[in-house]
Parts: sequence; C-alpha cells; structure tokens
Amino acid sequence: MKGARTLVRLLIVPIAAVLALLTAGAPGAHAATDVSRIAAALRENPVYVDPAATDLLSESDAEALADKIQDADKPVFVAVLPDGYPTADLFQNLRTETGVTGLYGIRLGDRFDARADSSVLSNDGVRNLVTAVRGTDDAKAQLNDFVDDALRGVDGSAPNSWNEGGGGVPTGALVTAGAVLAAGGVGAYALARRNRRRREEERRAALEKLRVVVDEDITAFGEELDRLDFHPSEPGADDAMRADYAHALDAYDRAKSLMAAARHPDEVRGVTQSLEDGRFALARLTARREGRPLPERRPPCFFDPRHGPSVADATWTPPGGATREVPVCAADRARLADGRDPMVREVDTADGRRPYWDAGPAYGPWAGGYFGGGILPGLLVGTMLGSMMTGPAYGAGYGDFDGSEGGDVSGADFDPGDFGGGFGGGFGGGDGGGDFGGGF
Repeated sequence: MKGARTLVRLLIVPIAAVLALLTAGAPGAHAATDVSRIAAALRENPVYVDPAATDLLSESDAEALADKIQDADKPVFVAVLPDGYPTADLFQNLRTETGVTGLYGIRLGDRFDARADSSVLSNDGVRNLVTAVRGTDDAKAQLNDFVDDALRGVDGSAPNSWNEGGGGVPTGALVTAGAVLAAGGVGAYALARRNRRRREEERRAALEKLRVVVDEDITAFGEELDRLDFHPSEPGADDAMRADYAHALDAYDRAKSLMAAARHPDEVRGVTQSLEDGRFALARLTARREGRPLPERRPPCFFDPRHGPSVADATWTPPGGATREVPVCAADRARLADGRDPMVREVDTADGRRPYWDAGPAYGPWAGGYFGGGILPGLLVGTMLGSMMTGPAYGAGYGDFDGSEGGDVSGADFDPGDFGGGFGGGFGGGDGGGDFGGGF
C-alpha cells in the first residue's frame, strides 16, 4: 500500500510542479502557485511542497511525512511554501479550496503557523501545537514534531481521496498507474471502511455507557424540582423567583431533549451543561425563598455534580495521588473536615464500580459539561481521566469520541473564524516574527 502511494506521488508531484512553472510564466498569471493548485494537491496527498520551496523539505522527507500521516488515518494537511508567498486570507482560502475538514499547517519560509476546524481541534489545541514547535529552524524537524504532536490529539479520519485517487489526479497518470494501484486501492478502501465502522461501533458503545449515567442525572434533577415544591403563584413569590424557576424547568427540558437527540458521545456535554445551569438556577431560587444572599456562580461539587453548586474549595488527597484543592458542596466539605470520605460519584466499569475520574476517557464528555472553562484537567491530575485531558486533544474535546468526522468534504461550509487571523500573528511563527500582513 505504501508503495502504491509512492507511485501516485511520483506521478502527481512532477505534474503539479510543471503546472506551477507554466502558470508562473503565463502572461498575467501570479508568480506564486495558485491556492487552488495547492488545494488540489492536498486533496490527493497530505503534504505539499511548492516547487520554489524544495530547499526546505526534500521529496523523500515529504514522502516520509505523508506516509506517517496516512498511516495514522488522520486529517492533517501540511504545505511548505517559499518565503514571500502572499498570506492575505491564505488559511481561509486554502481551507475553502481544499473543502476538507481538518488541521492545516503551513511552513512559509522560516515561519510556521496552523489552523483547524474546531470540530477537529480547538483554537487552544492548535495554539499549543504551534507553540510547541516554535523556534525550530529546520523545517524537517519542525514539521515532523508538529505532525507527531497533532496525530496524538486531532480527531476524525483522513479523507477518502488520499486512498481512492480521485479528484484532481490527471487521467493519464491514473491510466499509467492503474494496474499497479488496483489491488492496493481496493484494499485501502476496504480498510478505510472497516476503520470507520469500528469507530462508529466504539462511539455507539461509549454513548450507551454515558446514557446510563446521564439518565440518572436527569432523573435526580427532576426529583429536585419536585422536592422544591415551588408554585409561581404562591404567597411571597416574585418575578425573580419565577424567572429562576422557569430557567430551571427550561434546563431540565433542554437536557432531556439533547439526550434524546444525542448521536455521538461528545453531544453529552450539552446535556450536563444544561443540568449544571439548571441546578444553579435552583440554588438562586432557594436563596431567594429563604432570604439569603444569592450564591456566586461556582463549579459543581467535584465529588458528585448532582450535589449541586460548590460552596468552597477544599483540600483533598486521592488514594495514591497528590493533594489538590477541589470545589465541594457543603456536605462534602463537612465530611472532609471531620476526616471522613466524601460522597463520590461512581460509575460502572469492566472492573466494577469506580469513581468517574478513574473510569476511563469515555466519561470525559459527561465531566466536561459540568466542569467547563478548562478547570477539569487540573482537578484530575494523576487520574485516568486527567491524564487524557492534559494533552493537545483536550482543547478539541474530551476522550476519543467527540463525534467529529475530520476528513469530511464540507466545501466552503465551515466557520471562517477557525481560519482567521494573520499568519504568525495569531499563533506565532517559527522565528517568533509578527504578522505577514493579516487575514491568514
């Protein structure tokens, strides 16, 4: 299979180079390779090296880098362009012309930057990747480090066009290589289908595992609403109380609807976000009814989000772990102060009931919805779930089942904000330089 890919590259790259040179010499044409030609090449191969930038990355090094990306089956695109290449709206235009959801890294002269669809990797995740390779002068070393880090964190799968040889490959080249590629192409297509089927089965299993936990949470919140026994027309009720109550009811209905419609594990985050929001509304309503000061907005109780919003941070040392401060409810704060164990949320695992933070990455979306704003990895340092969240993947989602399908052909239907900002200005360049002119 790798030999077949190599043959296709040997056919494609010279043709792209010839076209670029012909375009450069044509009357009225741009000297730089058109973005559309770069995009066409990337639809067939994850690595493109401009004919004027071969001094930055050799053909053999580009081939090895492309093999690494394709073997990982990830939607990572790399372009190597010469210094002085026009940068205005480069990332956005390249993403539009390529039309494929993914992570795009560009080495431009001695500078480097990257952008990604947020469904594949968040802006924070991209920024972390670029920062990690900033200051590396050697293009080969920088791009390999970038790709190695990216492959550990980016979501989704490679576009089918890398294996199927469609779109943009000259007909003559396909005829020449057809006999050689036939067996390998069929095998690659079957492998890609098996991989996608396996990932879908894993996602379904993860969603069903989460559904049990989330349904328990939704039921518990509904019981809280019943126990509250609030009536909008009761004596003493005012508009603020009614607004809090309506907010809590809306959150309850929203959580049920989102869970019923969920098709991917990552969609569970919206459910637990709604439950967290609803519980805070109930806490405000309770304070109003009892004449107490309104509570500040705090994360839920770390030990079990069903306990409601935390009231303080308390010192806690997990078995075999390091001491850290975690947000706790009043009841768990009292237990810890008395030297007793907190009331911990446990979930089912293959090894029996375990605290949710030791139950594996599948529970990441559930926990992430409750503990937004990036605080969860710090709380979970040293745990199974925490170790997964400290890498580049945390910026994109929680766990391996975020529901995104990188590599999908979406054309120009993507968020331009994911690909905005100036080259080197948003995430930093290889030499720490500034903006090349904005809009990249």
